[in-house]
Amino acid sequence: MKISVALIRIITGVLFIFSGLVKANDPLGLSYKMQEFFEVWEVHGFNSWTLLMSVLMNAFEIIAGFALLLGWRIKLFSWLLLALIIFFTFLTGYTYITGTPKNCGCFGDCLPITSKVSFLKDAALTVLILFLVWKQKHIKPLFSEKITTIAMLGITIISFLFQWYTLTYLPVIDCLPFKKGNSISEKMKIPANAVPDSTVITFIYKKGGKEIEFTADKFPADFSASTYEFVKRYDKVIRKGKNNEPPIKGFALSGDSNVDSIQFVLAQPSAILLFIEKFSEAGTGWKNKFSDIYAAAKAKNIPLYIITAEPGKAPAAVNGTAFADVQIFKCDFKAIETAARSNPCIYYLQKGIVMNKYSGETMQRIKTDIEKAPAMESTPAVPSVQATDSLNQ
Repeated sequence: MKISVALIRIITGVLFIFSGLVKANDPLGLSYKMQEFFEVWEVHGFNSWTLLMSVLMNAFEIIAGFALLLGWRIKLFSWLLLALIIFFTFLTGYTYITGTPKNCGCFGDCLPITSKVSFLKDAALTVLILFLVWKQKHIKPLFSEKITTIAMLGITIISFLFQWYTLTYLPVIDCLPFKKGNSISEKMKIPANAVPDSTVITFIYKKGGKEIEFTADKFPADFSASTYEFVKRYDKVIRKGKNNEPPIKGFALSGDSNVDSIQFVLAQPSAILLFIEKFSEAGTGWKNKFSDIYAAAKAKNIPLYIITAEPGKAPAAVNGTAFADVQIFKCDFKAIETAARSNPCIYYLQKGIVMNKYSGETMQRIKTDIEKAPAMESTPAVPSVQATDSLNQ
């Protein structure tokens, strides 16, 4: 029995530590996933709390996992883990049954798993934790109370410091489609091995006051426009496809004219992209840093672009600065959230390939990339058909 308890204790503890660390690498990712759940459930007013909830949940998974391994406060943590896994099982079960959201984000973007696997994993963990609650008397501390308490204090501090670091300086391991080395253009394409959805076109017609439904390949033998009155048609998915969505979706750059300039930007030999999802949350420190970057890039004729979800607030943010003439593009906030895990966040691109990316705290490091970049003959202007896209013109 003791061997079984020890084995299950190790498996459960390691799984929770791994799960917590993977998500702590990108707390904003879990925060956005929580917002998806709230949107699905039509629960309002919690979006401003999701980041705090994400940080606390990630830290708890790490702390609880180590508490289980070290045998610290077992009675408390075994019951807390049981409550947490029941909650997780509900979420993954809901996702598996309803299909919304598409996945629960249980292991973040670094290890995406299907909703079915997530649910089965949590169901199995529920059984294991129930066993540990039942046999908790067999779980003994590995070290003295003093040593274990000091160790747990250190683990608690590290679990929060690690998340502070990833929120301030971007994830340590970048698992997003915009990661360094990726071609944005290629990631905007549907994968070559994609399997499309299988759909059936269904029509609804009215005949003799009654509605009749039939598919496109099974029209009634007596069908004629004089006896059948069209009501509507719809496409029904009979078999879901696989891998049929591009990794990068909704990444379009436009101004007031709503003309997408993304391919023009990605075609440049070199380009600097500054992502600012919300100016109200970006502070003001980025302006002095970006002024220096702007001067260095202009000296080599490298184009710079500001990409934001708040185009209406952009003119006020840039007026009076050294970069008042910078091209500003609006972009869907969901796309910006995927591209930029800090606000602001800056990219250095070469022909659409992400050569480097930095958070607002370290954005001046991009000047090193600019110094190494070859000078361009002239700063490329947005094509005349899109000239109105500049919010400053």
